[in-house]
Amino acid sequence: MIPGLLVAAPSSGTGKTTVMLGLLRAFTEDGLRVQPFKSGPDYIDPAFHRAAAGRASFNLDSWAMGAGLLDTIAAQSAGADLVIAEGSMGLFDGVAYPGATGNGSSAETAVRMGWPVVLVLDVSGQAQSAAATALGFLRYRPDLRLAGVILNRVASPRHERLTRLGMEAVGIPVLGSLPRRGDLVLPERHLGLIQAVEHPDLERAIADYAAFLRANVDLAAIRAAADGLPPAMPRHLPPPPAQRIALAQDAAFSFTYPHILEGWRAGGAEILPFSPLADEAPAPEADLVWLPGGYPELHAGVLAAANRFRAGLLAHAETRPVHGECGGYMALGQGLIDKAGVRHRMAGLLGLETSYEKRKLHLGYRLARLHGPMPGFAQGAQLRGHEFHYSTILAEPDAPLAAVTDAEGAAVPETGSRRGHVTGTFFHLIAEAA
Repeated sequence: MIPGLLVAAPSSGTGKTTVMLGLLRAFTEDGLRVQPFKSGPDYIDPAFHRAAAGRASFNLDSWAMGAGLLDTIAAQSAGADLVIAEGSMGLFDGVAYPGATGNGSSAETAVRMGWPVVLVLDVSGQAQSAAATALGFLRYRPDLRLAGVILNRVASPRHERLTRLGMEAVGIPVLGSLPRRGDLVLPERHLGLIQAVEHPDLERAIADYAAFLRANVDLAAIRAAADGLPPAMPRHLPPPPAQRIALAQDAAFSFTYPHILEGWRAGGAEILPFSPLADEAPAPEADLVWLPGGYPELHAGVLAAANRFRAGLLAHAETRPVHGECGGYMALGQGLIDKAGVRHRMAGLLGLETSYEKRKLHLGYRLARLHGPMPGFAQGAQLRGHEFHYSTILAEPDAPLAAVTDAEGAAVPETGSRRGHVTGTFFHLIAEAA
């Protein structure tokens, strides 16, 4: 058994990612092999985790993943000394109806893995009252263990003393107290944090987080609180959809779930990275071109001028499959209008037209039943995924790829597209539904 913890919070925006990165780096500096995980479908945080711990971080998602896949991903911690997982949103937040194994909440992940929870509380604007919040989280789900709390955004020594008094009154351990610091904030944009590769000085930022945690958190108590269940026998990761996969990888195309790539490699696939932003064409020997999600809207002018990339993509699509997810799907369309209202020509392999001039949030789990095949999956297959973007769909005229619903079974109009050897979806694939 490898001991572990899950870092969570009552809501988003409380500072749990700063705490997570600081803990990962601090324990790594102490010589521990620390395995990070992310609960839920977030695909930005794992890259930050990897930078902090030096090990790939994987998503654990009880709505989208069956028991076998969850156990297989958890087994990626083999060889580690300590597991630290980061929650999503609030600790108990999930969807209304269960999916593959649950409703997707971080609490479900913690209970399934046997990890106690370290609760990060933003105590600005309150003192003893913070204990009532912590007590509610302690009692809401009896099978969930609360290791203790880290007080965040503490204004003064007096503020800390009063807040600790409240925690002592209800018997909840205080594992740390973080003074308010405006300089320890990760930059954000419309999908949340910026990508790790875009951070101007990520290594220094993470080192600062670790030093901040060392000065204000009881690392020994946190490590002592770690616990977990014996690992189940791993079963499988998602198999590769082709033998040689040309994978777009740069600042415009970066969002592929780590367990997907791990499954491709474990299945013997050769991944051939290329950069559309550098005007690189996909490898001519590739069996499949895969364009993941990212931020094509921020680089639309560069992509429109990437003639070698476009020519290589068009040549490949004549005889072999091409697939795009979210941003990759948009790049396969006819055009993309940026936030300034300027239209940029895209690859033209599909008829999709999207716009960021008027933003519209598309967010949530997706269940898709394929009308036709897509790389790695036959017609009729059911796929689980997650959609998160702000584009407005102006036209999606090609044959629909799938019948798509949200987590509550309501039909979603963004069906994806298929034309010839080319397919695309707005959702990011997580797993095939059982």
